[in-house]
Amino acid sequence: MKRFRRHGHESQKDKHKQDLYQFNKTVEHGFPHQPSALGFSPSLDLLAIGTRSGAIKLYGSPGVEFMGLHDENAAVTQVHFLPNQVDMVTLLDDNSLHMWTLQAHNGMSELLEIGRFTLSGPPGAPPSVTRVTAVLAHSSGELLLLGTEGGHVFVVEVPGFRELEENNISVENVQNRIPEDYVGRRNLECVEALHENPLNPRQVLIGYSRGLMVLWDLDRQRPIQHFLGTQQLESVWWMEDGVNILSSHSDGSYCQWTVTGEDPQTEPEKQETPYGAFPCKAISKIIQLPSKQGPPFLIFSGGMPRASYGDRHCISVIHSKNHEALDFTSRIIDFFVIREGENHKGEPSALVVLVEEELVVVDLQSEGWPVIQTPYLVPLHCSAITCSHHVSSIPLKLWERVQAAGALQNTHYSKKPWPIIGGQNLAPDPPQRDLLLTGHEDGTVRFWDASGICLYPMYKLSTAGVFLTDADPNDNMNQGSEGEWPPFRKVGCFDPYSDDPRLGIQKIHLCKYSGYLTVAGTAGQILIMELNDEAAEQTVEATVVDLLQGQEGFRWKGQARLDVREEPVLFPPGFQPFALVQCQPPAVVTAIALHSEWKLVAFGTSHGFGFYDYHQKNNIMVKCTLNPSDQVALEGPLSRVKSIKKSLRQSFRRIRRSRVSMRKHHTANAAKLQEINARLEAEALQEMELAPVQRKIEARSSDDSFTGLVRTLYFADTFVSDSSHSTPSLWAGTNGGAVFAYVLRVPSLERRAEDPVVAHAAKEIQLMHRAPVVGLVVLDGKGAPLPEPLEVAHDLARSPEMHGSHHLLVVSEEQFKLFTLPKVSSKSKLKLTAVDGSRVRRVGVAWFGSKTDEQLESGLVVLTNQGELHVISLPSIKMMVHYPCIRREDVSGIASCVFTKYGQGFYLMSPSEFERFSLSTRWVVEPHCLVEAPLQMRLKNPSSPVHRDQLDGVPTEHRNFKRESEGYGVLQEIQKSLEGDQTTFLENNLKTKPKGNMLSNGD
Repeated sequence: MKRFRRHGHESQKDKHKQDLYQFNKTVEHGFPHQPSALGFSPSLDLLAIGTRSGAIKLYGSPGVEFMGLHDENAAVTQVHFLPNQVDMVTLLDDNSLHMWTLQAHNGMSELLEIGRFTLSGPPGAPPSVTRVTAVLAHSSGELLLLGTEGGHVFVVEVPGFRELEENNISVENVQNRIPEDYVGRRNLECVEALHENPLNPRQVLIGYSRGLMVLWDLDRQRPIQHFLGTQQLESVWWMEDGVNILSSHSDGSYCQWTVTGEDPQTEPEKQETPYGAFPCKAISKIIQLPSKQGPPFLIFSGGMPRASYGDRHCISVIHSKNHEALDFTSRIIDFFVIREGENHKGEPSALVVLVEEELVVVDLQSEGWPVIQTPYLVPLHCSAITCSHHVSSIPLKLWERVQAAGALQNTHYSKKPWPIIGGQNLAPDPPQRDLLLTGHEDGTVRFWDASGICLYPMYKLSTAGVFLTDADPNDNMNQGSEGEWPPFRKVGCFDPYSDDPRLGIQKIHLCKYSGYLTVAGTAGQILIMELNDEAAEQTVEATVVDLLQGQEGFRWKGQARLDVREEPVLFPPGFQPFALVQCQPPAVVTAIALHSEWKLVAFGTSHGFGFYDYHQKNNIMVKCTLNPSDQVALEGPLSRVKSIKKSLRQSFRRIRRSRVSMRKHHTANAAKLQEINARLEAEALQEMELAPVQRKIEARSSDDSFTGLVRTLYFADTFVSDSSHSTPSLWAGTNGGAVFAYVLRVPSLERRAEDPVVAHAAKEIQLMHRAPVVGLVVLDGKGAPLPEPLEVAHDLARSPEMHGSHHLLVVSEEQFKLFTLPKVSSKSKLKLTAVDGSRVRRVGVAWFGSKTDEQLESGLVVLTNQGELHVISLPSIKMMVHYPCIRREDVSGIASCVFTKYGQGFYLMSPSEFERFSLSTRWVVEPHCLVEAPLQMRLKNPSSPVHRDQLDGVPTEHRNFKRESEGYGVLQEIQKSLEGDQTTFLENNLKTKPKGNMLSNGD
């Protein structure tokens, strides 16, 4: 009977856990890391991006997102949507083809892989025979034409991936019909391009890299016309009239050819080198689209003069008298143009460009061709992300003020709405307004709307204007001048340079109730800011705080502090600095805390901590935590690293300045500098912050490096001196397992401006295992964490229980220990296992609730160095649940993790992407969207299901692609009869009839 009751109790406990906790990775925010392919479906109005890691991502209307991952660890090289269908094909660099479909399930669409295929050549054939270089998804939706490195074109039926051998176009068939005197007859090389006649889908243009182009008749299996180009071919474009063809070449030229039926055409109708007459780089892609507003749009990538601008990443847009060379800061992957009207067949509307580090959309209909702000795929890493801070449930007034400040910054963006609008977003509206703040290496803080599926940019704050730096406002290699040729215009926001690494933001704290913001940087600077709706010109005076307290015998060998501008600075509307604390030595700020009700800011570095009264603008107290034997902290772990980086930056800056006139070797130097910077910073960060991962849990010494480094700071109104009177206090935890407590006397509101804040040392705790203290939480008389400053005053939290006994929870890397207050006696503890070397890396208080019950429970959310998430109950400190989340090898992902107040979290899965996850059953933000089949497909097949299911490589149905090509099958039959080609026609019939259920060409 006793065992039965225990079992029932456990079942109830398990049910309670299931009601509260559920782990899901929900959505990926940001820009895909290392993109490698781009696709667009006019009929679905969806954008697709493939990456070098094998991921495939689809985007439509804001909130419509899908993600798939190939089993193969291979780069996606091409993405092609099947016209008027919900299917697409991807080509990987391992030469495999994959079929994907958007299948409806429970009222929502899922992206599923439904087939894969690899071309198999004849026995003994070299790999080049079947190495796919060009793919054409035929407008029938039933065929893929695959051009190969060996010059062959294979015809494959989809979705079943069945090769139609009788329809293949061999290189021998093409070579036999080339004029004898054509220089490229012996070796056509690979198929560079495949393009369908826009007026007759039974005609396909095959472009070979040596310059030959062949117009091929798919029905009669023979060439119609040859275009004998002599320059290496890069791309082809068939104009809408079905008569004119453009070809772009490796010498920076493009040619126009005419389909006349007269074979061969030895010379183009027109040949032009846009940026000649000096040698130019290849035009890798070219398109031309008609416009009602005068001449057509001509758009091409590349073609820059090789000697002067060969390192530029440019797309040129020419329309009437307007000509611009859009200059990007990273390599161009691909581009396409969105057009107005049904199925995007009208006026050119927007140019969509995928470059290596961002997606840029240019409005082609507004004057000046401005950029359209993207609702997703925004490059989070415009400058490298150095820290993150999440704030839940932003009050409406603050939200609107931040929004208004951001709107003033975005006046240069186009007013046109986002042009990619496929699919339906079925997700409910976000229940609250959340902000994610990201600090960056260039000294900026970016505010993101993190309420829903799309992480949308709201506002950008720059701290660089407060300081004198090496930045030269005229040092812009992309600046254009009137009459310059080519007519460059810099577009995009990705900037790989940091003019001064000391500007990097390390810690952020925003009080959502008062609007006060504090940011701390790499060179010991702490800025306190307030939100102002008007521009203001003011000076920012620095208060220098000596954390070494004048101790003799210590000499700082690290970086110098930033110099503050003495003259007034004009700050735009938004957050404006009014106070600055400068730590000396100027080491990295490792912890901050803001209490906006008491108007205090606490700060800590590897040398000690202090706190500052920003109401009276004076420093209150300083505590040096430095261990005399800690030479690494004295010298600065980044001193040698930074000196190398500084010399590199100075050298490269000289190169950049000289490039205004010389413009040489920019890309190579930029890539090299970025790689060196990343490597050096990663090594330094690992040395400074991540070394405890490698230590044995039992072996910790007071002589270890960085024992004085301050890891956490915490303000609390609790019982420190006695159990009858609560008092404001500051708690600080260090890397050496020490906790310091200070009692604060904060004057009343009436005397706040006159009387000083006074601090007295009250308590000191030394953990026996000396593990770094990573978190401090005070629990009230009911075991609940104390509310945030001003939270009770705004009626958003209940007052803390002050009648019962308070407790201090000290979270070290190895255990959770609960102390009673004010005696600071140990009450209980929970240890992490020492077997697998688990260490606490991130900790935060969160509130959990079930979907049915309004009651909330607090818990401690923990991330370990193994990448595991734990939820610890409060105040009992019992392990509730744990889930694997991040790979243990992903050190940067673990270090970047930030928790929300309601059981969600973010971490950097790459330098440009946040992975969002949820531990809560109640609060989950994830895509819920539906993509329906295009109208053309439903009209053709009204009785068939919209989505098909099939096994890998096994077709479930076969349809006559000729009969679905707008009646061209009947037309071709008549033409063949009239031309007396009945014999070939019958032979083709006999060859194709036995193939499965596929109707033959003549049926």
